[in-house]
Amino acid sequence: MGIVAGLDSSAQSTQIVVCDTDTGAVLRQGYAPHPAVAEGDPQAWLMSLGDAAAGGVLEGVQAIGVSAQQNGLLVLDAGGVLVRPALLGNDKRMQPCAAELTDALGGRAAWAQAVGSVPQAGQALAKLRWLARNEPESAARAAALLQPHDWLVWQLLGRPLRRTTDRGDASGTGFWSAATGEWRPDLVELALGRQAALPDVLGPAEPAGHTPEGLLISAGTGETMAAAFGLGVGPGDAVVSLGASGSVFSVHHSALEDPTGTIISFADATGMHLPVVHTLNAVRVLRGTAELLGTDLPGLSDLALQSSPGAYGLVLLPYLEGERTPQLPHASGTLTGLRRESMRPEHLARAAFEGMLCGLTDALDVLRSRGVEVRRVFLLGAAAELPAVQAVAPALFGAQVVVPQPMDYAALGAARQAAWSLGVQQGTLAPHTPPQWPSVTGQAFDPGEDLAVGQAVRQQYAAVREQTHPGAL
Repeated sequence: MGIVAGLDSSAQSTQIVVCDTDTGAVLRQGYAPHPAVAEGDPQAWLMSLGDAAAGGVLEGVQAIGVSAQQNGLLVLDAGGVLVRPALLGNDKRMQPCAAELTDALGGRAAWAQAVGSVPQAGQALAKLRWLARNEPESAARAAALLQPHDWLVWQLLGRPLRRTTDRGDASGTGFWSAATGEWRPDLVELALGRQAALPDVLGPAEPAGHTPEGLLISAGTGETMAAAFGLGVGPGDAVVSLGASGSVFSVHHSALEDPTGTIISFADATGMHLPVVHTLNAVRVLRGTAELLGTDLPGLSDLALQSSPGAYGLVLLPYLEGERTPQLPHASGTLTGLRRESMRPEHLARAAFEGMLCGLTDALDVLRSRGVEVRRVFLLGAAAELPAVQAVAPALFGAQVVVPQPMDYAALGAARQAAWSLGVQQGTLAPHTPPQWPSVTGQAFDPGEDLAVGQAVRQQYAAVREQTHPGAL
């Protein structure tokens, strides 16, 4: 038996879980919010880590895995000093740069072929172009590029000459290809106007190194990849994440090149691939409808359950912020089917839940259309606990829905990676066989006899979508 830790440095806080290497049982946990500091100060991440580890949380730990927020960019000068505060994933200033770069390589299909994704504002790629355009002095000093998890690993190791990342986090930069497993320094130069050093990309079980005290640090990865690994997602599984916006991803045996850019071809934390499809509208649809009806999310859920499937003909196309899937950036929401008998609060509430979940099912179907098998769907986010979501989702998704018990699965995935790396070092695990920790526990909901009803609701939704936005999907 050994003891390992997983560290998840999210946008808001640091979560640590300490686990038994053999069983995956959580032995201890630590938590600390990030201090309120200026934009992207990574020293705040280290302060939060120290606070989360206080009180002996890491006592007896033999290895640590690091997960961190994705799409951040830390630019170092030749001496390893940050040239400016970190640029973070939620920074929307880079949208014009993303569009500029899309055209610079010849369009969406050219980017999909090159790196498996089309430039987005959140990517490190777009941040490099923004830096070159807006802070040329900082761009001129750029000698090396890291992401948040890379920087934290480097700090834990004592800032060695060698800097590392993993294939999962590298696949989100916009200048590494999940299909070829190679960096594209030419795309770095396209964005920044010059070359910069990129970290070595480690294999899933390969260690990044040892701390000066001899503690093993595994490769680490991005939060999405760590969460998938912590959940134990495998072939046949998909994950639907319900935030203000939504995402759908699944483990697949190969990278999926999508000339439209709808699928982002990430790599996962096990050596396989993690195709992702995003929607711009998820829980924001529910919150907006709840505000309109003068209630909260639990109240909206109660109202929706007083209606019936199909919401008496009300259909809500939930494109409140435009939409990415389908690609309708300038669309707005649409409510159809208003009749005297349908103009009741409970039917509008039901239409909001069905519209949001049909939009996510459209995203799920994008993956299915490319050969991704989906037999089970993990549903994440606080809204997954709403009874109306649990009642409606299985029939619309056409698969069993599992709502896992609350846990920082990114931290758990980082711990599992640490156990894997430690096991390889000790000779108890193979480099291609991760530790077989038990499946996560949670509530499971099957579509059962409601499957045909769900298909009818989807057909009603698809008919309105096609009439309103012909050929969008």
